[in-house]
Amino acid sequence: MDEQMDEWMDGWTDWWMNGMDAWISEAINDNGSDTSTVGLLDLELNQLTKALFLALVALSVVMVTLQGFVGPWYRNLFRFLLLFSYIIPISLRVNLDMGKAAYGWMIMKDENIPGTVVRTSTIPEELGRLVYLLTDKTGTLTQNEMVFKRLHLGTVSYGTDTMDEIQSHIMNSYSQMYSQASGNNTSSTPPRKGQSSAPKVRKSVSSRVHEAVKAIALCHNVTPVYESRAGVTGETEYAEVDQDFSDENRTYQASSPDEISDRRPVAGLPQVALVQWTESVGLTLVSRDLTSMQLRTPGGQILTYCILQMFPFTSESKRMGVIVRDESTAEITFYMKGADVAMSTIVQYNDWLEEECGNMAREGLRTLVVAKRALTEEQYQDFESRYSQAKLSVHDRMLKVAAVVESLEREMELLCLTGVEDQLQADVRPTLEMLRNAGIKIWMLTGDKLETATCIAKSSHLVSRTQDIHTFRPVTSRGEAHLELNAFRRKHDCALVISGDSLEVCLRYYEHELAELACQCPAVVCCRCSPTQKARIVKLLQQRTGKRTCAIGDGGNDVSMIQAADCGIGIEGKEGKQASLAADFSIAQFRHIGRLLVVHGRSSYKRSAALGQFVMHRGLIISTMQVLQPRLSVPQGAGPRESLGTLGLFDVIVSYTGGKIRVPVGEMARYATIYTMFPVFSLVLDQDVKPEMAMLYPELYKDLTKVRTEARPPFQPLANPLLVF
Repeated sequence: MDEQMDEWMDGWTDWWMNGMDAWISEAINDNGSDTSTVGLLDLELNQLTKALFLALVALSVVMVTLQGFVGPWYRNLFRFLLLFSYIIPISLRVNLDMGKAAYGWMIMKDENIPGTVVRTSTIPEELGRLVYLLTDKTGTLTQNEMVFKRLHLGTVSYGTDTMDEIQSHIMNSYSQMYSQASGNNTSSTPPRKGQSSAPKVRKSVSSRVHEAVKAIALCHNVTPVYESRAGVTGETEYAEVDQDFSDENRTYQASSPDEISDRRPVAGLPQVALVQWTESVGLTLVSRDLTSMQLRTPGGQILTYCILQMFPFTSESKRMGVIVRDESTAEITFYMKGADVAMSTIVQYNDWLEEECGNMAREGLRTLVVAKRALTEEQYQDFESRYSQAKLSVHDRMLKVAAVVESLEREMELLCLTGVEDQLQADVRPTLEMLRNAGIKIWMLTGDKLETATCIAKSSHLVSRTQDIHTFRPVTSRGEAHLELNAFRRKHDCALVISGDSLEVCLRYYEHELAELACQCPAVVCCRCSPTQKARIVKLLQQRTGKRTCAIGDGGNDVSMIQAADCGIGIEGKEGKQASLAADFSIAQFRHIGRLLVVHGRSSYKRSAALGQFVMHRGLIISTMQVLQPRLSVPQGAGPRESLGTLGLFDVIVSYTGGKIRVPVGEMARYATIYTMFPVFSLVLDQDVKPEMAMLYPELYKDLTKVRTEARPPFQPLANPLLVF
C-alpha cells in the first residue's frame, strides 16, 4: 500500500512539475521576453546602492581599525554595520513605488490626454529620457480611414472632381444593355463570352469604365448588413431580393486583410472603401451569402452572381480572387485584385502600370490593381476538377493548391488601377515638430511601398521640405551593399529611406556600419518592413547606441516592436487592441504622445531623481551624525540643555541620558519614516515649470538626455544640510 502511494505521489509530482514548466514556458513565450520590465533609473539606483554598501563596509572597517582591533573586534564590526546601516537606502524602493503610482494616476487623470491607460507602473521615468521613437504609419500617423481618390484605366484617369463622369458612364452602359436586351427578347440566348469567335475590337470608354466598376463591386468579401427594424441593438439580418434595400439602413463589414500592402490581417478597410465608392457611382452591393451576391444597377435592376470559387488574400500572395457566374448570361469570369508587385507579372503586357503606380504612390495613395479573365464552361470544369484533387491531397497540399490557382493567373486582362487615401491624424505635424525640438529622433517603420512611405514622411513633416532625402537603392549582394553604403556615407544631414529587402542585406553583412550611418540621420523611413524586421531594428538601436527607445503602433504586427522597445506605447484604433494591450502605455491618438513625453515623462524623471537623491543623502547625514557623535565632548556636570547645545545641528534627534549623548534607535526609525514622509511627497508633487511652458519649450526635455539628473555627486547637498531637513 505504501509503495503504491509513493508511486502515485511520484507520478502526481512529475505531472504537476511538468505542467508548471509548460505553463511558465508558454507564459514567457506569450510575453515575448523572459525578463520583466525594469527602468534604467532603477538599474542606476541599484548601482548606487551597491556603491553605498561598499562604503558602509569600508566605514565600519575604518572605525574598527581606529579602535585598534581591541577585544572582540568582529563583534564591534557587526555593531558598526548596524549603526551605519542608514547609509543603505532601504526605504528608497518603497518611496519610488509610491511615487510611480502617483505618476500613473496623474497621467490617467490628465484631461488633455483622455483615454490614456498606464499598464506598466514601473517605468514612467523612461518617458523622460527617450532618444529614439519608432512609429508605424497606417493607423498611427494616419486615421486608417480609406477614401477612394483615383481610378486609372491606362488612357484616362478619374479623380474626385470627375466622379460624376463615371456615374454617367455606368448609367449609359446599363441603359444601353437593357435596351438591347428588350429588343432581343424574341431572339436566342446570346453566346457565352468565352465561346465567341468574333474578332476583338477596341472598347469604348463607357464599356471600360463599366467593366472596371463591376470588377471592383464583385471582387471582395464585403458583406452588407442591415440593422433590424425592431430596433434591438446588435441584431442584424441579411437582406433578401424582395426586401427594402434602404441606403440608410445598410452598413458594410469585412473581415479580410488589407490586400494593398503586407500589413496586418484585420479590418479590410480598403475593401469597404472600394465597395462604398461603387455604391456612390451607381452599382450597389445589396446582398451576399456564401454562394451568391447581388448588385443593384442605377436603374434599380438586381443582378445576381453565383460565387463559384473564392481565393482569399494572404500575405504571401498579396492578392485575392473570385470566380463568379452571371445568372442572366451564364458567363463565367475570374476577377483578381492585389498589390502591383504581385499583379505586374500576371496581367498582360502594358506600358503604363508601373509608371502610374509610382505617380499615385508619390501622391500618398495606396494602389490596387484589378484584372479579369473570361472562362468557358469547359475551362472552369477542368479547373474545378484539378482544384478539388489538390485540396484532397495528403502531401504538399498547400503547394499543389497554389499551383492549380496559378494556372489561371496567366495573361489576365488589366482593367484598372485604383488609389485610396489614408489621411493624417489631427495635429500629427505639430506633434512631430515638438518631438524633434525635444531632441527625439523619429524612425517610421511601415509595410507600405517606398513611394507611399516617402510621401507620408513629407506630408507629415517627418522630413522637412528643405531636407534632402537619400533613397537607398535596392541591393541583393554584399558588393552592392558596400557601394551603396559608401555613397550614403558622403551625404550629410539627410533623411534615409530604405526598403526591407535592402535592410536585410545590409544587416547581414554591414550591421555596424549601417547602424552608425543611420543614427546620424535626422529621420529614417523603413518601408516594406515585416514585424520581425521592426523588432530587429529596435534591438539594433539598443545594442549599438545604448540609448532609450520607444515604439508606438496600433496593430498586431506592431506588437513585437512594442515589446522589444524600452518603452512601448499602443494606440487603440480600428485594428483592434493587440498593440494597446501589449504596450506599457495606451493612448487614444498620436498627438497625445507629445504631452505624455514632454510633460509627464519629464516631470516623472526629475521627481524620481530628486527623490532618490533625497533618500540617499538622508541616510548619509544620519550616518555622519553617528560617526561624529563619539567625538563630541560634553563637560562633566553639564545639564541636558548645555549638553545638547554643544551639538548644534543635531539637537532635534538626540537625547540626554545619564550624562551621555546617544541617538535612540526608535527615534532614528521614526525620523526615516514618519518625520520625513511629507518631504518625500513634496518631491513627488514637485513642479519646476508649468505644463504649458514645457509644451511651449520642448527643448527642456532635451536637457534631461544630455545631463543625467540622478547621477550628480551624491554628497553635493551635504554642503548645505538645511536643504535636507
